[in-house]
Amino acid sequence: MNREQHDKVGNGQGFIAALDQSGGSTPKALGLYGIGEDAWSTDEEMFTLMHEMRTRIMTSPAFTGDRILGAILFENTMDRQVEGRDTADYLWNVKQVVPFLKVDKGLEDAKDGVQLMKPIGGLDDLLQRAVQKGVFGTKMRSVIKEADEGGVTAIVDQQFEIGRQILGHGLVPIIEPEVDIHSSTKAEAEALLKAGILRQLESHDSELPIMLKLTLPDEDNFYAELVDHPHVLRVVALSGGYSREEANARLSRNKGVVASFSRALTEGLSAQQSDEEFNSTLDATIQSIYDASVA
Repeated sequence: MNREQHDKVGNGQGFIAALDQSGGSTPKALGLYGIGEDAWSTDEEMFTLMHEMRTRIMTSPAFTGDRILGAILFENTMDRQVEGRDTADYLWNVKQVVPFLKVDKGLEDAKDGVQLMKPIGGLDDLLQRAVQKGVFGTKMRSVIKEADEGGVTAIVDQQFEIGRQILGHGLVPIIEPEVDIHSSTKAEAEALLKAGILRQLESHDSELPIMLKLTLPDEDNFYAELVDHPHVLRVVALSGGYSREEANARLSRNKGVVASFSRALTEGLSAQQSDEEFNSTLDATIQSIYDASVA
């Protein structure tokens, strides 16, 4: 493990940029960026357009390790290059931004109020490639829709089981059991989730820590025990469908939690903007998310 990256993620001031939109969410992300579905005819062309958008973000003078701790990449992005360098290499050695990799393959259908992750075929091979490319950690997402004790337990157990596999490769897993912000039992689901995570952390036996990516809770500082836990390197928050303004406001009220926003990060960016407009918009966005993360 890279000790400098570990210290930056654990102790640095800033937030983690989520640049990991994958197959299903790519058309929507491109649409919000001002590129319609008539702009591509194959998945490869679509992913190339998405990489061009991400490259524009990563190469912007606003996007540096001064305010951004890390960036989460889609596998397709890890395998591509930015300015002639592998993406993870570019992020760390040019921008001082710690690279993470999204490893999940999407969600199962809802059952017991939750959506578990689909099986992750070839995970060990993917993790080995990530290590070779200089990736620090991973991220995987599942979703809690209702406060069903059995469902929430299944979500937490699955996340930690795969998390142990990831730790075995020397990578730090970001465990992301998202609670749907529209859930009618959101607060109750958060209580079940916190209890389940604390239970799993009791048996954590790796020298490496984990990270947590959680929905901003209904009760401010609800996850303080997790923020302070010795086995947790960092707790980061997803925007989860909140507007950037709302997400930033909620984030600033949760001490020690930093952002890991995706849609809220790219809100307001457009393919039609000049570089000056694009960089100015991105700079203001990064500053607002940074300020909420260090509040």
